[in-house]
Amino acid sequence: MTLQDPLVGQTLDGRYRVETRIAVGGMATVYRAVDTRLDRVLALKVMHPGLAADGGFVDRFIREAKAVARLAHPNVVGVYDQGTDGTYVYLAMEYIAGCTLRDVMRERGALHPRAALDILEPVLAGLGAAHRAGLVHRDMKPENVLIGDDGRVKVVDFGLVRAVDTNTTATTGGVLGTVSYMAPEQIENGATDARTDVYACGLLLYEMLTGGKPHTGDTAMQVIYQRLHEDITPPSVTVPGLAPQLDWLVAGAAARDAALRPADAVELLARLHTARQALTDEQLDAVPAAARPMPPAVGSEEPTTAVRYAEPAEALNRTSLLASPPPPPAARRRSSGSGGNSRGSRRGPAALLAAILVIVGLCAGVWYVAEGQFTRTPAVVDLTQAQAEHDLRAAGLDVKVATDYSESVDRGKVISTDPATGERVRDNGTVTITVSKGPERVSVPDVTGKALVAARQQLRQVGLTPGTVTREFSDEVDAGQVISTDPKSGTSRGPDSPVGITVSRGQPVDVPDVVGDSVDDARSSLEDAGLTVKVAKTPVYSDAADPGDVALQTPGPDGQLGQGDTVTLTLSKGQQIVDVPDVDGKSVDEAKKILKDAGFDVRVIQFFFTGKVNNQSPGAGQQAAKGSTITLWVS
Repeated sequence: MTLQDPLVGQTLDGRYRVETRIAVGGMATVYRAVDTRLDRVLALKVMHPGLAADGGFVDRFIREAKAVARLAHPNVVGVYDQGTDGTYVYLAMEYIAGCTLRDVMRERGALHPRAALDILEPVLAGLGAAHRAGLVHRDMKPENVLIGDDGRVKVVDFGLVRAVDTNTTATTGGVLGTVSYMAPEQIENGATDARTDVYACGLLLYEMLTGGKPHTGDTAMQVIYQRLHEDITPPSVTVPGLAPQLDWLVAGAAARDAALRPADAVELLARLHTARQALTDEQLDAVPAAARPMPPAVGSEEPTTAVRYAEPAEALNRTSLLASPPPPPAARRRSSGSGGNSRGSRRGPAALLAAILVIVGLCAGVWYVAEGQFTRTPAVVDLTQAQAEHDLRAAGLDVKVATDYSESVDRGKVISTDPATGERVRDNGTVTITVSKGPERVSVPDVTGKALVAARQQLRQVGLTPGTVTREFSDEVDAGQVISTDPKSGTSRGPDSPVGITVSRGQPVDVPDVVGDSVDDARSSLEDAGLTVKVAKTPVYSDAADPGDVALQTPGPDGQLGQGDTVTLTLSKGQQIVDVPDVDGKSVDEAKKILKDAGFDVRVIQFFFTGKVNNQSPGAGQQAAKGSTITLWVS
């Protein structure tokens, strides 16, 4: 017997009527619900009551609402509302009719490269918007990629999201995320940033191309060990014939060293575009060996793990109708009576008919005011401009066209509509369609020879983001000036793409050896070489330097530094003087051990093969420098 979900049929917060359960996760259950105030279908994510008592879980849950509500992107599932009703903590979210990427891969196995890139591209666009807003998803996996019945791809479930500028190391409660898609640094110490999501996307692409995960094992520990110690095998090893550009894309995104990955999803999206442009139609449409044909439709039963939202269109267009009131009591009496005059009998049916006509007219008027003068915006997103205009005009609507750049929608296709798909619009009203101009591109400027501050400023002025700064020695470029950029000048990149900068440290300086010198002599030698000197506060014992002279220098004389770099000097306290232990009467081995443990070397003068110590120099109780030699006489 199947137990009825206690929430189904209830109305949360006096507004959200729960209709059916559609998915169950580790933290929450997702329901299809109706917003009775706005009369629209939405997804209601309700935290499990057992977790609602935990303040940490509630905070994380609310953080999801605030984080995703900040994102206005067509490839991120929107959050409309957040609230609490008794023990129920919930999110009201955009409702997507379709399935998850996991459902697609379960049915299809490996995907064609074209299909895999078509899915990954909007995923990266949505994640890129999150990364540029300072947010990290931290749990990217196929179950969190929704594919709508209209072909739109959206990222969902930012329940583990955390702002980049907050502590991103899980110090309590273990590491959050799904082991199969965790990055090595996330497993080792819980550290996460945008590159953690990039790693998971690399694994998603690998799985879509090959039909399987790159690391497998009987236990989670086996998977974790492989993740930490083994690089991802190129997809072409599993699927011979895959283009090398796809291997390059996966290897870069899923590099074990986070520093070798793209900085965020926007940079990975740019790499995807570069790889895709180099692929032929034959390479994009290559059929992988692990691909399975689409199965025929078989009834209405669906996998229990599928997120299916498709419902009859009528459910979106329900309106409340006014019930007709009963006829007036007098009319009923006259129509049922047998003794009235003929004039009254004739007047009764006429009055009743007039009342009915008035009521029908009233209902029709109410219907027209509330609903009849409206239609719904047709679904034209991702259609070409010509197709969209045709469909909208066929629905009796006027069309206004705007344009904008898009990283995820092809040039000439519709990015969005206003009003949005399915929203009400007056008959003969105007729908504004925003048509894609394709991805915006910016040329990397030449900042060679400029100071780092000026180079960063120029990159920002053209719409690029200054990236990681690397410093190298150069015989040609003065210290502090830019040697090169990555990518190099003249390269086209999307807006806000990071640009790495290599800055000159100037000509290398050979570090002189000043150990054993006085402080003044050492300072003079180092400053003459163009270096800065710092003296450590705490001196150390030293056998190589007299008290007050230099005992250690960091870096040492075998290294190279740039002009102005710092060398730290540690001064000597002289030799360390310690008490000599008493080993008189001890065996040779026991005496040696005692003296060596005290820090001395030992010399033995022995007249017989066996015997005990009968004399030592220096004697017991005297003091000697640590590391000096104690002589033993044995007889």
